[in-house]
Amino acid sequence: MSNSALQVARTGLDAQNTKMRVIANNLANVNTTGFKRDRAQFETLAYQQVVQQGAAADSQNKYAVGLALGTGVAVSGTARIDTQGSLQTTGNALDLAIEGAGYFQVAMPDGTNAYTRSGNFNMTADGSMVTSEGLPLQPQIQIPSGATAVTIGADGTVSATLPGQSEPSELGKIELANFVNSAGLQSIGNNLLKETGASGAPIIGAGGEEGRGVMRQGALEGSNVNIVEELVDMIETQRAYEVNSKMIKATDEMLQFANQQL
Repeated sequence: MSNSALQVARTGLDAQNTKMRVIANNLANVNTTGFKRDRAQFETLAYQQVVQQGAAADSQNKYAVGLALGTGVAVSGTARIDTQGSLQTTGNALDLAIEGAGYFQVAMPDGTNAYTRSGNFNMTADGSMVTSEGLPLQPQIQIPSGATAVTIGADGTVSATLPGQSEPSELGKIELANFVNSAGLQSIGNNLLKETGASGAPIIGAGGEEGRGVMRQGALEGSNVNIVEELVDMIETQRAYEVNSKMIKATDEMLQFANQQL
């Protein structure tokens, strides 16, 4: 029994250590554009069924509650919390924020698309809109050389005013991708997400249509990490870790007493 208690407490230490790592990552990305916080989810490990409920206690009676002993806890997964981050005005014409659901599409070097909420785009020498890592926005938008002003509407329509023209010319439209289960997207770093079997295929269209959010030019979406909430979670996790550590110490003392006295 004592050895089992040691094992159960060890699983508690492992689980709380994993949760602390999730909290640390959230706090580390408190200023990351478009970052969505993660939440650790726990589940019980298998139970040892010593006495089955309803089993015969004797020829006339049955056990009403039985006896089941848990074997500990584990982190079953991390869920991304897709709540809206606050919009921060930058004044940069190529900075875009999504207000509502949806993701920008960027082309990866292997030819596939990745998805991001980070809209701090830049312009290359040939006028293409790209991410900070140089990944081109999809569909590609080409801004003509010498354009005096670039305007991006809430639905993603991109227009530019060219020298000698009084009316802006439409250059194309930025489309957003939405997913049936956006929590199923896989984080791959660099503010990018990949489609998985859990997320489903992307549903692509203009901003403001079919549940997709609208685009705000000259703004960026901040992280949705709440520092106070994370610090409270950190304290709770630390206390839970200490309790499991004390359980190991108490069990060790019980074993030491048994070895000395019996």
